Amino acid sequence: MISAWRFRPGPVAHVLVVGIAMGTVVFAGYARSETCTLPPVHAGLTFPVERVDPVWTCRLQAIVQSYTTVSKVGPIRTALSESMYRHLLDHPPFTADVIRRLHLGRYRSEARGLDRFWGDDGEGTRGVVELVYEDPTSRIYFLEGMHESRVLPHVKGKAVVFLRIGVVRDANSHEATDSTLVAYTKLDNRVLSGLVSLLHPLVSRVVTSRLQKGVETIDRLGVAMRQDPQRVLSEAEKSPPLPEQHLAFLKQTLLGGQSTDKSSSAGRSIP
Repeated sequence: MISAWRFRPGPVAHVLVVGIAMGTVVFAGYARSETCTLPPVHAGLTFPVERVDPVWTCRLQAIVQSYTTVSKVGPIRTALSESMYRHLLDHPPFTADVIRRLHLGRYRSEARGLDRFWGDDGEGTRGVVELVYEDPTSRIYFLEGMHESRVLPHVKGKAVVFLRIGVVRDANSHEATDSTLVAYTKLDNRVLSGLVSLLHPLVSRVVTSRLQKGVETIDRLGVAMRQDPQRVLSEAEKSPPLPEQHLAFLKQTLLGGQSTDKSSSAGRSIP
């Protein structure tokens, strides 16, 4: 899913995505402000930032205007129908579980409230991701978490991720999705932030690699679903089986043809 530097997370989020992901708690009494604004254009893509709740705008502005790094990944094509792609984005714990069962990654995720999830990519990045805004083609996430590695020990930070989703047909006329992510990250560590000019290439490389790996993992999952749906279902049904609602969705999508329901709200009814 989406990490401290990526998703939905996630995805994919946070994979996107998937991947798997980070976020924040809405502070009690946070003042509503009409003075904060967000630029609509990010890495050449226009987002409807005027629709973001003003309570969020100031929090996102603080990162976007004084970021440590900004990274763009994509567009990357994933072998997933729109309905499946959105289902994976909306349910990170389910997505992470399927990825682990198919040995595509070590992601873990837990729900921490409405549109708020904790995630761990299994490679040193963990935290929480919160969905700030969504429409049929765009999503905006707020993330907060930490990253630990030999070269970047115990780095804490926040991020804003802008996700653009496009639905296309691949060379075989299968429905696929294109993902483009723009991520602004801001380090919390004062010492590291003060060394930003020296650390920028390293931090930027970590952020970009996490974003790209998350989307590519979701693509590998999509390929597995398309090439061997029976294996995916078999793994999903192994003890302990995934929740029945998710199993039913997999069976309908993988064995019964692509779902005609493109609504993300329908997917959100599944816990």
